Amino acid sequence: MDKFWQSLILTFCVALGVNLGGSLVGALGAVITQRPPLKTMLELSGELKIWALVAALGGTFGVIKVFEAGVFGRQFHDLAKQLLEVCSAFLGAHLGYWIILSLGAER
Repeated sequence: MDKFWQSLILTFCVALGVNLGGSLVGALGAVITQRPPLKTMLELSGELKIWALVAALGGTFGVIKVFEAGVFGRQFHDLAKQLLEVCSAFLGAHLGYWIILSLGAER
């Protein structure tokens, strides 16, 4: 498998894992502190979405560097790859949010 596709899949899975793991462990913390775990889990999942995106990308300096080089250096291929990387991280974080939301939905 191409290194680029491996990177996209890894980014997606890291963002998904940060959102799911943080929400579930946060719900455990809510149980310990006698707060409502379901409500806490749903709130945490929404709040962790942006942090899952940042964690999956490994910081923002790479994105800024590639954006600057891509736009000003007319290297649009690298810019498109970086945008796909950001989209992959966002989709992973959003899927984690959606899974937590559907787990917490009242039936």
